[in-house]
Amino acid sequence: MKKLIFILCITATLISCSTKVQQPNIVFVFADQWRAASMGYLGNKDVKTPNLDQLASEGVYFTNTVSTSPVCTPYRAMLLTGQYPLKTGMFMNDIRLNPASNSFAKLFKQEGYNTAYIGKWHLDGNGRSAYIPKERRQGFDYWKVLECTHSYNNSTYWGTDDKLHNWDGYDAEAQTKDAIAYIEEQSKSDKPFTLMLSWGPPHAPYATAPKEFQDLYENVDIQLRQNVPEKLAEKTKAILKGYYAHCSALDSYIKQLQDAIKRSNIEDNTIFVFTSDHGDMINSHGETKKQRIYEESVKVPFIVKYPALLGKEGKKSDFLLNTLDILPTLLGMSGASIPENLDGENITEVILGKKEDDRKASLVACIQPFGQWNRSRGGKEFRGIVTKTHTYAKDLNGEWLLFDNIADPYQLNNLIGNPDYNSISKNLEALLAEQLNSLDDAFLTGPTYVKKWGHQVDSTGTVPYKW
Repeated sequence: MKKLIFILCITATLISCSTKVQQPNIVFVFADQWRAASMGYLGNKDVKTPNLDQLASEGVYFTNTVSTSPVCTPYRAMLLTGQYPLKTGMFMNDIRLNPASNSFAKLFKQEGYNTAYIGKWHLDGNGRSAYIPKERRQGFDYWKVLECTHSYNNSTYWGTDDKLHNWDGYDAEAQTKDAIAYIEEQSKSDKPFTLMLSWGPPHAPYATAPKEFQDLYENVDIQLRQNVPEKLAEKTKAILKGYYAHCSALDSYIKQLQDAIKRSNIEDNTIFVFTSDHGDMINSHGETKKQRIYEESVKVPFIVKYPALLGKEGKKSDFLLNTLDILPTLLGMSGASIPENLDGENITEVILGKKEDDRKASLVACIQPFGQWNRSRGGKEFRGIVTKTHTYAKDLNGEWLLFDNIADPYQLNNLIGNPDYNSISKNLEALLAEQLNSLDDAFLTGPTYVKKWGHQVDSTGTVPYKW
């Protein structure tokens, strides 16, 4: 049976009251490698995302959402556990999250929820196509998952029946249809549900979206970000056409999900989230992929819609939301118990305007460079912060980057060493130290942490994987 929860509300005269509401359902949808700069509602005039634009007009959309460690496995581990990577050891791809973790689905099951996960997992470290047994599924009961694949038109998954199956056609579309079937079935139940839908696109390969979405960009003159080198302009335009085709395909599935929720008469009492694990450089600054602290890598979209609590009119928030805030906030919005050992903050009252936004910075970290940004490709350990006006980072040698993101939105001018910014640099360094101290991060070398957690890496510092 669905429980009733109590939400505390504060009136203008500081008189408190409590309102009974039904436990909300949660539909959490996230894409892989979708940067905030590639959203219509955030100002991109080329990408076609009408349904996400509509979702933003009905929910709360954040303009300063930061991926705390902008790469797949570390993000996903933080999403599920609410803990910083140095506390879980999950700071590289292709390693296993401790099966005993007190994570997302387990916490919601304690509150009486049914739990489901569909799509990309990337938290088991047992081979990218390998079977993941029930005891390593982190409490998710309904299960249609593969560790990792980017073969979007020839994709498999392990089902709740412990058998290997094929997704029909473009996997994100098939996964969405399955999610819709789950939503419709669960809407008939007396129990609330949580569903995580994890899409592989728009991560490369870029030119593999369904043809109808590729055709949307065939004759479009793509506008490039001003930090893309001229010599890479034509190559980048071609990449973006494929990237945007994936984005538009996923956007169309957002409408299908929203329509299903409305048909099932659960819209008001469903928390619907859309976001991404990290961004994609796509040749900005001449760089590719993720792990960097540049805007294209670290800034992601985040929209939350929950009419029963947040109303039905869209709101814009510049709060410095980070990955660690997601779990405590979803627990808080649901009236659920929040473990004391989480590293983020329940920002529900900030969203509702009942608590002052006093956050000054969000942390970004690369604990061990690996894979697509290993040391031979310029990768390095860093710790940095993003504020509403600046980006600041240190590497193991000291101050590394400082950007004024208002005067220089494409981060073309590194201000480290500029005497006009000495006081700003000192203030940001103090903010960074405060963040690291709060998380017990001593900022040691990557190999130090690799050794501590017993990860087996190759000569590039990367955990090898097998298909």
